[in-house]
Amino acid sequence: MVSTNTAKLILHTDGAARGNPGPAGAGGEIRNDDGKLLAEVFEYLGEATNNVAEYKALILTLERALLFNPQEIEVRADSELLVKQLRGEYKVKNEGLKPLYARIKVLAANLKKFEVRHVYRSENAHADELANMAIDAYQSGEPTFGSGPGSDSGTPRAPDQDGFDQESLF
Repeated sequence: MVSTNTAKLILHTDGAARGNPGPAGAGGEIRNDDGKLLAEVFEYLGEATNNVAEYKALILTLERALLFNPQEIEVRADSELLVKQLRGEYKVKNEGLKPLYARIKVLAANLKKFEVRHVYRSENAHADELANMAIDAYQSGEPTFGSGPGSDSGTPRAPDQDGFDQESLF
C-alpha cells in the first residue's frame, strides 16, 4: 500500500475580482512535499475586493488542507499585501480584512510550522485559473465545484472550534 506524505503541505492560493470590488472567486491547490496534487478548491465569493478575495482564497484552501492533518504548511501566494500582513511586516488596517486575518491566524495556530512566501504570478498560475474558473462558472450558471484529483463540491472546512462564524466570512 502506498501512503501519501502529508506531514508538510504546499498551498498555492489566489483570489480574483473583476472590478474592485466586483464579482470575485477564490482558488487554491494543495500538494504534499513530494509535489503530488492532493486537492483543488475554488469558490465563487460574490461581490468582493481583490484583497478580500486573496484572504478568502487562503482561508478556503487552508481549511481544506487541515483535513489532511499536516504538521507544517507552506503557503505560496502572489499577493504582496497578504504575504506581508501575515508575516507581520505590514499592519492590517482595513476593517474588512481584520476578521479574515484573525481566522487565518487561528487556523494556523496548531501547526508546528506555518510559512507564507511571496511568488510571482507565473508561479501561481493554476491557483489564479481556479479562482477565475469559479467566477466564470457562476456567471455561466454552472455549479462552482472543484475538479481533478481531490476535488469536491461544498468544500469541507476545518472544524469550527474557535468561535468564528465561517458562513459570515464567505
